[in-house]
Amino acid sequence: MSESPHPLHRDEFPRSNAYDSDWVLDCQMGPNALWLVEWLTERMDLKPGMRVLDLGCGKALTSVFLAREFGVQVWAADLWTPPDGNWERIRTAGVEDRVFPLQAEAHALPLAKEFFDAVVSVDAYEYFGTDELYLAYLTRFVRPRGTLGVVVPGLMQPIEGGVPEHLTQPQSNGASFWNDECICFLTADRWRALWQRSNRVDVAVVDTLPDGWKLWRDFEVAVESAGKSHFPSVAETLDNDAGRYLGFVRLVATRRDEASAVNLYEPSLLARFQGNEQELVAGTQSRNRSAE
Repeated sequence: MSESPHPLHRDEFPRSNAYDSDWVLDCQMGPNALWLVEWLTERMDLKPGMRVLDLGCGKALTSVFLAREFGVQVWAADLWTPPDGNWERIRTAGVEDRVFPLQAEAHALPLAKEFFDAVVSVDAYEYFGTDELYLAYLTRFVRPRGTLGVVVPGLMQPIEGGVPEHLTQPQSNGASFWNDECICFLTADRWRALWQRSNRVDVAVVDTLPDGWKLWRDFEVAVESAGKSHFPSVAETLDNDAGRYLGFVRLVATRRDEASAVNLYEPSLLARFQGNEQELVAGTQSRNRSAE
């Protein structure tokens, strides 16, 4: 009798099937990052030797995948995961010559202007990218005609008149899916509108993952069955929702040739403003004393 396939092995993700399922489960920090990055890179033209920023890389699964599958160099940046742990995973995976871990906050990236050929972000961009200023900031680090690719959990239709009850009510395990942070879940149309408002990119792809909710649910079940959950499973809510609202959105865009935007998150701008403000106050006081 033949053995049944592992629940993480899917015909639609042949590249991901080559990775050890226990490794994927051990390193997960959300929905299966390898499935999502494989889907994303179907619409990105990555070539060996390119420099890629993996923004919000978690435990570097996606970074290892990008290096192995495309021969690119990857800067694995994450806020929550210390680089020492990621470096050990990178070395164990045998890609230490191509993947470089760093800890960074998305609004204060210690990176050079126009350094990267591409930016990839899987299940992270929703936490900072809904800021209307952020896309222009991120394009600073991408060369002209470079690519930006993102996959995020999102809404399959707008929520109107309040969050549906099945998303907020507690599951049998006591956990509720919807919390205040879920306000960052946007529809594909809203993501498209946000990116198309920017004059820094040409938007090439905005779409949703077919049966994304099922893949998300199946991964939740696999993690729970393996006893490797970091958080209570939300599989019950995903089953109840059945794709009405929950799924995944993919965005791919090309940076235009125009000069990159001013970095409005740069701390020196605040220092410069505060300095000018102090000079202005001093000058006003001086003029007032002269007039007395």
